[in-house]
Amino acid sequence: QVQLVESGGGLVQAGGSLRLSCAASRSIFSINAMGWYRQAPGKQRELVARIISNGNTNYADSVKGRFTISRDIGKNTVYLHMNSLKPEDTAVYYCNGQFIGTDYWGQGTQVTVSS
Repeated sequence: QVQLVESGGGLVQAGGSLRLSCAASRSIFSINAMGWYRQAPGKQRELVARIISNGNTNYADSVKGRFTISRDIGKNTVYLHMNSLKPEDTAVYYCNGQFIGTDYWGQGTQVTVSS
């Protein structure tokens, strides 16, 4: 099993930056893929960014060039660096880990971007 704990959400003005952190209960090197998803009110949960075990990354088109996913293997932590935030980035952000065919989720952290 994998426990994931997010932190770093908050309220920020448009154009600002935030960094989200996701701490895993086991080595992230052993986890097939880790990613960040978000869900805005009334919308489906969507993939924001993902990093797989070999270090390859992929991003939603809406965040390319603004968000960066990274990891610190020694700290078992994955980060989402968010720059040039927009009001439409407002959502609950969830950390996800895919381990032996099972999806694990964190509790979510709220990001609110004011205009």
